[in-house]
Amino acid sequence: MPETIERVKPSIVAVGTFQKTRSPAFAFRGTGFAVGDGTLIATNAHVLPEALQTEGLESIMVMIAGVEGRGPQPREAKTIAIDRQHDLALLRVSGAPLPAMRLGNPATVREGQTALFTGFPIGSVLGLFPVTHRGMIASITPIALPSATAQQLDERLIRRLQSGAFPVFQLDATAYPGNSGSPLYDIETGAVIGIINMVFIKGTKESALSQPSGISFAVPVQFLQELLRTAN
Repeated sequence: MPETIERVKPSIVAVGTFQKTRSPAFAFRGTGFAVGDGTLIATNAHVLPEALQTEGLESIMVMIAGVEGRGPQPREAKTIAIDRQHDLALLRVSGAPLPAMRLGNPATVREGQTALFTGFPIGSVLGLFPVTHRGMIASITPIALPSATAQQLDERLIRRLQSGAFPVFQLDATAYPGNSGSPLYDIETGAVIGIINMVFIKGTKESALSQPSGISFAVPVQFLQELLRTAN
């Protein structure tokens, strides 16, 4: 496991926006990871802002995590593809390619399987250094379940039910808002099997709960593979 984490960490980036006149200039929004040719960054669509403040010259930026005493390295990024149904997005970053993570075979994922996820759970509060958590895939379950009462149905859940539910991974690990966009990967091979999602899924699967739970969810990697094919 330590070797797997060591291989994965150089692929992890912090995703946010940059505005020179703002303090701090970089506003953290979530986690991403390198895929494809190493200039592509996968993350959640909800991590990206609905709109940039063009008058203030705001732009999307990723920060490559600090290693060996060095601070995080900024890279400009542009959105090239978005899949709102599965809450996924692809960015293209400037500069040299990053070590890309390999995407796994979603058909091999099983309940009871142990996996890791790496990201920035509490953002830049303690510095942009990636943190790894371990969890078990407790269930493979549809994202949207019919609510017991009409009062539990809201517009977002109705849209999800109408567009068709899709399977997600329920984990017995606690992820935090900053983990949105983190890769969920095989503990031995490091192959990505899912993308951690803290807003899109929890806002539907847990809509019937009066208190937020410690349960985390991930979007299966097959939907990222489809987005990559579409983008290419």
